[in-house]
Amino acid sequence: MDVVKIGKQPPPLRRPVLVAAFRGWNDAGEAASGAITTLTEALGATAFASVDPEEFFDFQATRPTVRFDGADGRRIEWPENRFLWAPLPGAGRDVVMLHGTEPNLRWRAFTRGIADLAVHLGVERVLTLGALQVDVPHTRPSPLTCNASDSTLLARLGMRRSSYEGPTGVTGVLHQACVAAGLEAVSIWVGVPHYLAATPYLASALVLAQRAVGLLGTQLSLDRLARDADAQSDEIAELLRDDEDLADYVQELESRTDLDDVDVDVELPATTVSGDELAAELERYLRDRPSDG
Repeated sequence: MDVVKIGKQPPPLRRPVLVAAFRGWNDAGEAASGAITTLTEALGATAFASVDPEEFFDFQATRPTVRFDGADGRRIEWPENRFLWAPLPGAGRDVVMLHGTEPNLRWRAFTRGIADLAVHLGVERVLTLGALQVDVPHTRPSPLTCNASDSTLLARLGMRRSSYEGPTGVTGVLHQACVAAGLEAVSIWVGVPHYLAATPYLASALVLAQRAVGLLGTQLSLDRLARDADAQSDEIAELLRDDEDLADYVQELESRTDLDDVDVDVELPATTVSGDELAAELERYLRDRPSDG
């Protein structure tokens, strides 16, 4: 458990659940990090521990950033893996949240350290959140897939199990580390339209947050994220009205999705498709569009 440095020990936790999400490869459209940020803010969670980035990051690959701090000062922000806790309203239990960044180095030590902390805190279930690029248009529901430590748990959740085989991210490695530590583990992945994966895509973040709230057995208001997702959807619709080529491409994806009933497997990076130039145009539009506020 030396991997995790506890700054302020939380009070005795009631039947805690650990929820984890990471920026990086596992976070298409920032949907996973967006979902856990929403949960953290809605719960007013308190930070209590972190992972020292020195042991797990290549700072030439994942660089720290400089920020202004007050009138004259500047500060360095390092890649962060931070643990927070909060009571879950109406659930009679607490939640521990790991809001992190996928490390560059020593994944086995990193994930074992997190699993050790979970055991130390008496965590009953680990829920990891991820997001991947898919060839499904934004006009269709964001697809969800699931993996669980046993088939009985999967059946209780009522979700489709992933059959994916191939490259994985730290989210998948953490899931397996928790299973190896004897913990009940669930991994939920949401699909993000590949042409929106380079910008925050709020509709997928909302779907993932809603499913997490359901699995936690609590009641949280996600109204702000829902309003923001609706506003973003209106912006995308406005661009489609002005760009016939992009509208045709999305319509093609709609036809393909409806015809094939696309089966989305988790963790599969999107392949290069003929709509990449249109994707870049849409990403630039959403990134550069001035805020109404």
